[in-house]
Amino acid sequence: MTTITAADGCALYYERVGSGPPVVLIPGLGGDGRFWNGVVALLASHFDLLVVDHRGAGRSGRPAGPYRIDIIARDVLAILDAEGCGAAHLVGHSTGGAIVQTIALDAPERARSLVISGGWDRSDARFRAAFGARAALLDAGLADAYQQLTHVFGYDPAFIDAHEAELDKAVASAATALAPFAVTAARVRMLLDFDRSAELHRISQPTLIVGARDDGLIPIHHAHRLQSLIPHAEFCELAGAHFHPRTDPAPFATRVAAFLDQQGVA
Repeated sequence: MTTITAADGCALYYERVGSGPPVVLIPGLGGDGRFWNGVVALLASHFDLLVVDHRGAGRSGRPAGPYRIDIIARDVLAILDAEGCGAAHLVGHSTGGAIVQTIALDAPERARSLVISGGWDRSDARFRAAFGARAALLDAGLADAYQQLTHVFGYDPAFIDAHEAELDKAVASAATALAPFAVTAARVRMLLDFDRSAELHRISQPTLIVGARDDGLIPIHHAHRLQSLIPHAEFCELAGAHFHPRTDPAPFATRVAAFLDQQGVA
């Protein structure tokens, strides 16, 4: 576990574990690399995993701003630089998928292949309504309501029933975990501004798009649209709602490992 300092002074936390070809795991809006714990346990024997925390979340620093996808993408490249990795295979979930797109387009020499899970190319009306409302909850200081809706959107009903006590604890600690609320709200709103859809045809790296058929936060039509816009992208449909790499990591890890094996790196 390591912390480096970005050019603007923000502390960036990451962990490096395993051995083999370098693979970066970039989490979603929650920004905490521990989202990947189950996947890390399954892949660390085959790959050199760099697991990052976003600025403004997890164990990284939380400056007042600004917050943009391209800034977090530069943070990931700074971590690769610090670890002496010229290029790596990039795996991003949800917001992490937007970061992967950005690196592939702005620094293509740093991306050997791409996995975009639970991602999107640009916001649509439903997306803007959902994420605008989430940001408004934070503006109003309603961290518990924000966290409850995150659970409703992110997990399937069976998981929520089976883990009610655990999820209640997350709601109880949300005011601390999401502070400062202005920072978390800014991170939510940065998603509304993200749109590289007109450029996705330029992506030449091998790409795997993963979508969950029962994803209530980022419906699977976004994944299908990404596949249609990125030349030669493969598509994989899984289940388990938006947070499926966390709640059921084995199918995800198996498919990612198979994809990387196709690139001749496993």
